[in-house]
Order: sequence, then C-alpha cells, then structure tokens
Amino acid sequence: MNDSTHLFVRPDSYLTLHYRIELVSGPAAGSVFADTFDQRPATLQLGSGQWAPGLEQALVGHHEGERFVIDLPAAQAYGDRNPDLLQWVTRAAVEENTDPENPLLAGDLIEFAAPNGARYSGVLKQWEGDRALFDFNHPLAGTDLRLHVELLGVL
Repeated sequence: MNDSTHLFVRPDSYLTLHYRIELVSGPAAGSVFADTFDQRPATLQLGSGQWAPGLEQALVGHHEGERFVIDLPAAQAYGDRNPDLLQWVTRAAVEENTDPENPLLAGDLIEFAAPNGARYSGVLKQWEGDRALFDFNHPLAGTDLRLHVELLGVL
C-alpha cells in the first residue's frame, strides 16, 4: 500500500485507537496513567476537548495503521504546574459539594460547581481550621509524558 491510500489524521479526525500514557517525570515516573492495549480500542474526536491540545496535535499527520511513540514535555502535554491553581476553599463551600457522611482525606478529588454552572475538580491537599487547600491543576500538569499509539481507524 502506498502513502496515497493512507488516511492521515487531521485536526478534526475521528479516531479509533489503542494508546498508553506513561509518566516520564515527577514522583510517579515510570508508571502508566492510562492503557487501552489490553482492552477495547478507544475512540477520540479531535478538537472536542477529550484530550489536551498538545496530545491531539501529536497525532496529526500520522496515518491509519501506524504504531508510534511520542515523548511530550509537560508544557506540550497538560502544561506546567500553575501555583495560582493552589487555592484555599472555605469549609462551607466544600460541604456544599460533598457528602457530609463521607469524611474527606488529603488526596481526595472533589468536583465543585462554579457560579456559571460549569464544573471543575480539585485535589484536597490539607485542612486548616475552616478552610481547605485544593490543587486545581490537571493531575498530569508538570509531568513529561510518553504516548504509545496504534491508529486503528481514521475518519
């Protein structure tokens, strides 16, 4: 088969693929964040926000049937960690968004409702009196990634 018969990934392609995301840096370096190779293939609509823009861009130009590995620095993947996204939240705001029957522990992921109706998630870092420190960075922010891909279908 020559290159003229390959379907290439475009910024708006719909993909069927297997992928594995490995953490290359940070305290969990060497661990796997996600892996579909031993499961059903995943589907991905580029441009819809399912993946970070840098991860999607790494797929563009590759062709159906191709297997490849790409290393992405944190800035191209989920971005660098932003210290401004470590924020204190009142106990009242936390209680509005959680089940009072389940005590919260450091490391718990909590989803909050924004005034505009949007939802956003943060990881509880610590309690201090009537407030809690949350990290609203993406869990993979600041982490270099290795992306293994097998493109099964491109539409």
